[in-house]
Order: sequence, then structure tokens, then C-alpha cells
Amino acid sequence: MKLKSFSFIFLLLVILIGCNDSTSDEFDDANPDAVARYIETIDVISAQDSDENTTITVNYDANNRVSSITDGIESSIFVYNNNALTNISGQGDNLDIEELYESPYNAFETGEVTEYDSNGNPKKITFIEYEYDYMNDVEVELEYTAEITYDANPNPYFYTLDAAGVISVLDDVDLYLTMSNASSNQAVQARLLFPLNNITGIVYKDEDGETVYNVSADYVYNSVSYPVSGTVTGIEYYENFQGQEETETSIFSVAYTYRQ
Repeated sequence: MKLKSFSFIFLLLVILIGCNDSTSDEFDDANPDAVARYIETIDVISAQDSDENTTITVNYDANNRVSSITDGIESSIFVYNNNALTNISGQGDNLDIEELYESPYNAFETGEVTEYDSNGNPKKITFIEYEYDYMNDVEVELEYTAEITYDANPNPYFYTLDAAGVISVLDDVDLYLTMSNASSNQAVQARLLFPLNNITGIVYKDEDGETVYNVSADYVYNSVSYPVSGTVTGIEYYENFQGQEETETSIFSVAYTYRQ
């Protein structure tokens, strides 16, 4: 588990047919009173292992665009042409949604939205997991689900992503519908899974509907409804070798700072 979140914007799901509103329009509709705030740092502290502690830093250029995001080891570099985002280079996944929530699954990379909430947030995602069947010596394909809950506050990454040019890409997603390369498909897919409000929990269930992992986030907000600190708790549910149900809990604290 790690806390990160940018690659998810380019790594999400299925083509949205008949979508008329842009991502910006949908965000504004869901958050009519939102105030722009731009993330500067995200500090993550593990209660289990100090080696998992990290600081994610978002750097901006003289034009107030995101120039890079780094966790001190890996970095993502944002490249612009005529003020439009043209490339993200480097090795960092420093704002990947499931990295941010310490999730062991890749629902936001490989899943399909099957239900939205009243604000237009992805509420239920189905995705494929592969598990090895030792009895039959084969790998089996299983359909898992992720059920996501939100609070009424805006997605705290929206304006930072806007400053990175990502929201403009998602706003222009209709231009990609006639294209067939991998990058265009990823942008179209990302459009589908973009959260408009702040995620507070994800429950992962297996093919039998049994909960296998539960992530919950409890935040303290500033006066304009952006998180300044919080605790992310992950609980894994599994059977031990004796067939008994067990759980393992991981806890991380997180703190945000924003540009003045």
C-alpha cells in the first residue's frame, strides 16, 4: 500500500457513449461552490513500517502548470506544447487513485463502471482478477467488484489535474472516439471513471460477493472543504491454511498542503 494519484487519469475504463457534458461541466454540476486549490505536497506515514513513509511533491512552472510530480524516487514530467499537455514522461505513478488508497487491486485500471451515483461518480466497478488454482494447475479468471463511496466535498485533485492539462484532455474526450490508438482509448476510459467528489471508501468483493478488502478514509477538512489531514485504513479478509477467517489491518496517516 502506498498513497499516490496521477496515472489513474490515464489508466481507467470503457468508452462512454452519448456523453454530452464535459468533465469540467460534470464537476461544476456536482460541486457548484467549489473553490480552486492546488496540491503542493502529500505526506504519508505508515503505522506499520516507516520504510513506507513518503512525501509526494507537485511542482509548478512559471505559467502555473504542473511541471512534475515526484515521491523523491520516481518522477512524472509534464510536457506542454502551445499550453496543451502533450506527454507525461518518467516512471512515477504518484497520483494513482489505488496507490493513494493503498489498494491491492487494479479496479481503476482494468474495470468497467456498472453503476453511477446521483452525482455521476462511479459507484460500482467490475474487474477481472487472476488466481492460481493449485488443484488443477491452471490460472482462473474471476470477476470482482469494487463499491465506492463519496462525501459531498469536491475531488481534491481536480484543480491540480486541471493545472496539469489532464482535465482538458478529458474535456476533449469526444475527439478521441474516432481514434483507435492505445493513448486515446486510455483517455476515453479515464473519462468514465473520473471521480467528481472525494472518495471516502472502497469495498472489494470476490466472485461470491464476499468482502476481500475494505478501504476507508477519514479526513479533516479546511474551510473550503479540502482535506488537510486524514487516516486511511485498509482491512484484508482472508482464510488461513486451516480455513479460518482472518483479517490484517494497515493504517496510514496523510497530510496535504496547497499552494498559497
